[in-house]
Amino acid sequence: MSQAKTLSEQEIKQVLDFISTKKYGVRDRALVLTSHLSGMRVGEIASLTVGHVLDASGNIKGEIRLTAEQTKGKHPRTVFVSSKLREELTNYIRLVRTDDRERSLFPTQKNPRKGFTANTLTQHFLALYREAGIDGSSHSGRRTYATAIASRGVGLRVLMRLMGHRNVSTTAVYIDANDNMLRNAVELV
Repeated sequence: MSQAKTLSEQEIKQVLDFISTKKYGVRDRALVLTSHLSGMRVGEIASLTVGHVLDASGNIKGEIRLTAEQTKGKHPRTVFVSSKLREELTNYIRLVRTDDRERSLFPTQKNPRKGFTANTLTQHFLALYREAGIDGSSHSGRRTYATAIASRGVGLRVLMRLMGHRNVSTTAVYIDANDNMLRNAVELV
């Protein structure tokens, strides 16, 4: 099985530009950016409820606490929400019913309360990328997130924790060394 593609800033912009023309563009933008700005797995994103991201005052939380049932490794973890992602979710949440905290953060037309399953969201990401002319998958956001953080010099152990991995070798596979990273690395000497 091949690795998911790491997307460039231009490719992400191309996907977002395409999404902006779609019926559920605001929701789909929030989905794609949640993937790219949090590094969450598709199943974790699909499992999010309004209560996971909104605090008691109706503001976006700085941390999303995932239960063991929501994660691949069955270990609870905390996802830290960047200011960029907080801004995107703030814009998105205005369009979602927030009175029911158990309601899916990303509802679907077919199942508005439960939203996407991991499988349907995987297919949705695939379709969005394909229709935008990008060779991406549901895992592209996660790999792009890991590569972006690594390219800024963040240590592998910190990245491992952010990704929810238990082993550094698992995290290392996610990082795509690009020419820019290599150019910057040689200037450190």
